[in-house]
Amino acid sequence: MTQLTCSVCGGDAFKDVPVIWPALIAEWGLSKEEAAYIDRQQGRICTACGANLRIVALGRAVLAACGHKGTLREMVADPATQTLRVLDLNGVEGISQAMQALPFYRRADYPEVDAQALPYPGGSFDLVIHSDTLEHIPRPIVALEQCRRVLAAGGRLCFTVPTVVQRLSRSREGLPPSYHGAPGDDLHDFRVETEFGADVWTYVLRAGFEQVTINHVEFPTATAMTAW
Repeated sequence: MTQLTCSVCGGDAFKDVPVIWPALIAEWGLSKEEAAYIDRQQGRICTACGANLRIVALGRAVLAACGHKGTLREMVADPATQTLRVLDLNGVEGISQAMQALPFYRRADYPEVDAQALPYPGGSFDLVIHSDTLEHIPRPIVALEQCRRVLAAGGRLCFTVPTVVQRLSRSREGLPPSYHGAPGDDLHDFRVETEFGADVWTYVLRAGFEQVTINHVEFPTATAMTAW
């Protein structure tokens, strides 16, 4: 088996921390197998930088999109990367801290910036990233359309979204509210609007992107998508 290394820092030591809780498992209707791989996705953490497997997968997608063979920390130190214009929607643990060293990095957090109405001219960025954000947006295809609009020619969108691969996506409209985030948090911004499944890639194409690829650290545990 290939040794797992962190795409952010290059670390190879990981620890497991339980993340999802019984009420969320019940709301999502997860099987024992599904709950186990989602818990691993969110709770297997690099001991050096704190990136979990979801973030490691996103980091690999970003590195591939930018044509870089090292870690993200090495990539942002590369002189060839200094002109990269990055839009980071809502932040990604480890990745945001690395990317903010770039001169043209921009962080945009909800509610100050709504992904369904990005306040930037078309073609403003070479790379747009977001992680586990799309499921909380009422109109996910509109948000993806906005990401496409603000990308320059040749630009890439890299993102993750919780995906249960054994089922199709469904809206939670009309269902009891379900929230991500730890119990006891202020959960207003963590309400789940869409539960994504095996057809998640169709949302990307419906938003007008012409191509989409999937990067994975472990399947089905941790995947990230790249679109252009």
